[in-house]
Amino acid sequence: MIEGSQRLQDPNQLARFEQAVLSHLDAAYNLARWLTRNDHDAQDVVQESYLRALKFFGGFRGGDARAWLLTIVRHTCYDWLRQNRRYETLTDFDEELRDVESDSLGPEALLLRTADDRLLRQALEELPAEFREVVILRELEELSYKEIADIAGVPLGTVMSRLARARQRLKQSLAAHTHEEAHL
Repeated sequence: MIEGSQRLQDPNQLARFEQAVLSHLDAAYNLARWLTRNDHDAQDVVQESYLRALKFFGGFRGGDARAWLLTIVRHTCYDWLRQNRRYETLTDFDEELRDVESDSLGPEALLLRTADDRLLRQALEELPAEFREVVILRELEELSYKEIADIAGVPLGTVMSRLARARQRLKQSLAAHTHEEAHL
């Protein structure tokens, strides 16, 4: 424990930590916000994540600090969700997804066409956490499938499958909302 405390007090170590990790605060908050679905909870999770990152920064061997930090944020979020929201299922796989007409617009086109980000936000929040995280990491944080697989600790194929399922659900949800609004 003394060795870890000495490392945290080392000014060079703190400077390296700040340089490598602090610039990714927005990405950390963005992921935490989408996983917890709450601003205040996301702030708490990010704070805890940064404390964990600082504590274990001595073990960071370089590479992509953003992916390393987002892995910590992801784990911290799921720990927080298990402790505070036992009733929330983390995965809700629906193998029998209804087919949406092939000529319907995709989520991005619907968003641009309707100019209503409230619907997209609602549709994203309705996704199970594992689907939400891959969409956020891919579309908002612009990470590669490989980086997402490393962060989530799952095979590349699982990332691709989750992303495809998430996009299908988004497409269905946005098409249904657009259909409802058209008939109002």
